[in-house]
Amino acid sequence: MGYERTLGAAATTSGIGLHSGTKAALRLLPAAAGSGIQFRRVDLDGFVVEARSANIARVSYATSLMKKGVFISTTEHLLSALVGAGIDNVVAEIDNLEVPILDGSALPFMAMIDGAEVKRQGRTRRVVKIIKKVEMREGEKFIGVYPAGSYRLHYAIDFPHPMIGRQEFSMELTPEAYRREIAPARTFGFLQDFAAMRRLGLIRGGRLENAVGLDERRVVNGELRYGDEFVRHKMLDLIGDLALVGAPLQAEVVADRAGHALHTALVKRLLADHSLWEFTEVAAVHEAPMGAAGYATIMSEKTTTL
Repeated sequence: MGYERTLGAAATTSGIGLHSGTKAALRLLPAAAGSGIQFRRVDLDGFVVEARSANIARVSYATSLMKKGVFISTTEHLLSALVGAGIDNVVAEIDNLEVPILDGSALPFMAMIDGAEVKRQGRTRRVVKIIKKVEMREGEKFIGVYPAGSYRLHYAIDFPHPMIGRQEFSMELTPEAYRREIAPARTFGFLQDFAAMRRLGLIRGGRLENAVGLDERRVVNGELRYGDEFVRHKMLDLIGDLALVGAPLQAEVVADRAGHALHTALVKRLLADHSLWEFTEVAAVHEAPMGAAGYATIMSEKTTTL
């Protein structure tokens, strides 16, 4: 049977928040079986905000959590990495309100996880098995979840930009596939939007070092890690947002231009109606982490020149 997993040791990093521009230190710690993913604000007497649907606070250009007025912003990349690595239980200590953006992908978080190593726990892992389909639309945006034998995802985007256009990507989620196909994909933004977004109090920490930047014609800051890095990053976000269900999914998820708001609306819809899903024990044990050396191989294999 599959068992829950946590970290074998602590792992630390620091950096600036994408939207706040403030510096934060992040430390990932082992956690007890059955405790799930929790954020702990060490600058606020260790106040804990659980990564779950009830604490979803603000969803626009990022997914943020809030409990009793205590805020944790831009959680999706870290949550995505934890789910992608097969981590069930962890405490994420942070000394400010926003998770560091680092390089704009999940790759630095995966390196933290593998550096700390993964520890199997004694509790059998349970997954949320979808038993009835759910579909949600908002204009041209769509997301649906369907019964399936594993965790599968399909994402499509469509941007009127010569470097993007219509892109689609499908995968079955396993730690190996996540590391190779999703973790390195960075967030992206359009230079023409930066000034307006900053006037709204967004992307104050946005740099060409932590995002793929595009002008009207091209990528302005070097090489893409994948030819379709844009849709892969949207799938990275989706996996992180769906972590707020509170357990791994056994389902097929299909999204078309959905975005954070629709991702989290699906989470709330599922948890509001227990007739749509059931808990089941998982029979497969996740693969072991590949370690830091594997990341250098991924980056060398997945870098393409424009």
